[in-house]
Amino acid sequence: MIKSAKEFLRNLKITSIVYNIFHYRQLTHNAKAYKAFGIRRPLFWSISSKDFSGIPFDLPWLDQPNAKEALEKDNGLHSFSAATQEQLRLWPDNGYLILKNCFSTEEVDAINQEIDSLLEQKKVHFRYNNRKIMFSMYASKLMHRVATDKRITDVMQFILQMPVVAFQSINFFKGSEQKAHSDSIHMTTFPPGYLIAAWIALEDIDSSNGPLFYLPGSHKLPYLLNDKYKHGGGKLVLGSEAYEKYEVHLAAEIKRTAFAEKEFHAKKGDVLIWHANLLHGGKAILDPQSTRKSMVVHFYGEDVIKYHEITQRPSLIRK
Repeated sequence: MIKSAKEFLRNLKITSIVYNIFHYRQLTHNAKAYKAFGIRRPLFWSISSKDFSGIPFDLPWLDQPNAKEALEKDNGLHSFSAATQEQLRLWPDNGYLILKNCFSTEEVDAINQEIDSLLEQKKVHFRYNNRKIMFSMYASKLMHRVATDKRITDVMQFILQMPVVAFQSINFFKGSEQKAHSDSIHMTTFPPGYLIAAWIALEDIDSSNGPLFYLPGSHKLPYLLNDKYKHGGGKLVLGSEAYEKYEVHLAAEIKRTAFAEKEFHAKKGDVLIWHANLLHGGKAILDPQSTRKSMVVHFYGEDVIKYHEITQRPSLIRK
């Protein structure tokens, strides 16, 4: 009974509105973009893709038809190493790139030691069935430096052609075994496409310990947002099974496509950067005793509206 009451309150839009009022300072990042796109509502109010209907927008430059040509003409491309340049050239077709040996063995060991220390000091905790450690980037200076490392953010800012803002970090000890999804249903932008993520391998990853999988090219699919499937929500409430219905709808969409699944068999210190709409998830863990230590950081483009389509609420970003 108590759990059902909590779920009912959580699904009321007014609940998040009241919460947002008390955390208003964490919403001011949207003020400039609301004004630019003519969104006339309080920053703390519920918002979703339907509120942008009819508003013209441009996709990110590397999502546009002339992306490859524009990329070659941009002088910024040559500021990166030859290996990174080649990876960037694959971005328009693939929707991801890999930075090999981005972090040294010593750096990764320090990250793992810091996470162990933060857990011991109870500055961070496992959540979501003991699979995820959320927001370690706010728990220590080291983890914040890792989350905002220029070796990652310089590439992201080139891809989006605007500064990026680190929104959240997630640390894993085990594979997520999560079904295929696009991050854009969880962390959404208007215009679409201005979310970007980094996945840092904190140990060697192979087929046995539940590697990340992704569908190259799937970022070109239409964004699956609330207006594209029956999520069960209304003017006052969110759909109680909105995400489960999203997964079912998306699985059916994937069956109708020809995208081939790939696994990220990473070496310690490798980084995968992926597009807002790239479909990805976690493979089954074949060795129950294995770990899959990794860290994911999600970034928003600074100059766009940042919100959560699945919960229809603006994003709260800590200063």
